[in-house]
This record gives sequence, structure tokens and C-alpha cells, in this order.
Amino acid sequence: MDETTNFNKTHDKITISKIPIGDLILYFRVKCKHCGHHRIMHDSIGKCEGVMNKPCNSGCDNFSPEI
Repeated sequence: MDETTNFNKTHDKITISKIPIGDLILYFRVKCKHCGHHRIMHDSIGKCEGVMNKPCNSGCDNFSPEI
């Protein structure tokens, strides 16, 4: 699957869900209380992948929101 197809499928899922883009942005901006990185920096199982080609050195392997 190419990037355009994946993008379009994801966009369609968001549209169908009726979740406002602003709500998604706020959801992914929440920081982790373990490492301080945003949710978007964590992979699908919760491990932090770091920021801008800099690995996370905290050992965070499970996203836990600061909320």
C-alpha cells in the first residue's frame, strides 16, 4: 500500500468517525508522565520512539498521560 492510499484510508476513517480534527490534535498532544514526550511519539504498543531522530533515553515503554 502506498502512502497516498494509506493517507486516504485514514482520512476516510476520521471523516466517518466524525471526530473533529481539533480533538485528535489535542489527544495526540498529551504528554507522557514518564518521559515527557507527546503521545504521537509513542508507537502502537506505547514505547517511546523519541523526537526528530533522537531516541528517547528514558526507557519509557508504556505511554501514561500526564492528565
